[in-house]
Amino acid sequence: MGKQRQAKKFAARKRLINLKDSRIKQEHREFKRAKKVDPRTLKIRELPQSSSAMFFQYNTQLGPPYHILIDTNFINFSIKNKLDIVQSMMDCLYARCVPYITDCVMAELEKLGAKYRVALRIAKDPRFVRLPCMHKGTYADDCLVQRVTQHKCYIVGTCDKDLRRRIRKIPGVPIMFLQQHRYSIERMPDAFGAPKT
Repeated sequence: MGKQRQAKKFAARKRLINLKDSRIKQEHREFKRAKKVDPRTLKIRELPQSSSAMFFQYNTQLGPPYHILIDTNFINFSIKNKLDIVQSMMDCLYARCVPYITDCVMAELEKLGAKYRVALRIAKDPRFVRLPCMHKGTYADDCLVQRVTQHKCYIVGTCDKDLRRRIRKIPGVPIMFLQQHRYSIERMPDAFGAPKT
C-alpha cells in the first residue's frame, strides 16, 4: 500500500471566536443595533475652509509677477523641447515670471542620477527661487499639492497627468504645461490676458 498524499490547504486561516460568542465579556461583545436617526436633527458636515483669495472660481491673488511652482518632469520636457524655462514662461504669460523649486523636486532630480544632470544644473540656476520643505518624505507631487492648497498665489508647472488631475480638483490653481513645443496654461483667469489653449 502506498502512502496517501494529502492535498495542500490553500488560504488556511486561524479560527476566530465570533464577537457574539458567550465566552466574551459583555462590554466587548458586538451587537449591531440599527440606530434610528431623527430627521429633525441638524446634520453637521465638515467642509474645508475656502481661501480668502477666491472670489467664486476667480483667484484674486494671481497677478504679475507670476509665481510658478515647477515639477521635475516640467524641467525634463523643457530640455527635450529645447525651451529656455524663464523666457518661455514670459512668452506664455506676457509678464514677469518667477520660477520656484521645492526641496522635494531638487531631491527627486538628484535621485534620478547622471542622466538628468543637465536638468539639475538648470534647477540650480540663481533665477530659480528655492522653497524649503518642512514635511517628512521627499515625494514631490504631495509636496506641490499641499503647498498649492495652502497658498493660492502659485501656478503649477507640470507635465504629469496624475498631478494635473489632482490639481484640477483644487479651485483657482492654474496649470502650466507643454503643448506643441511651447508652454500653455490651463484655468487662467481671462483678466490677465492669458493665451487661449
